[in-house]
Amino acid sequence: MKTTVLVVAAVGMLGAGVGYAAESGADLAKAKGCLNCHAVDQKKVGPAFKDVAAKYKGNKDAVATLTTKLKEGKGHPKQTASESDIKTILQSYVLAQK
Repeated sequence: MKTTVLVVAAVGMLGAGVGYAAESGADLAKAKGCLNCHAVDQKKVGPAFKDVAAKYKGNKDAVATLTTKLKEGKGHPKQTASESDIKTILQSYVLAQK
């Protein structure tokens, strides 16, 4: 009986952990509609992510600057994504392009 309870509890904890896995920047960019106007390596409606990364390369304030622009609609349509999602997209996807 104790073994069954432990197994069920362990499986439950593993299942719960899967639900809390953070999405990657690429997945978030797709889910939030960024790829409707941007591509990684070519200009669409907006600049290519590689061009954005090159422009902000070495700028320690890049994430903060771009987050503000996206949240306030400065030079880009205002975004409704959470600040956390925007920062994840910028840090692990857009600004990581080479």
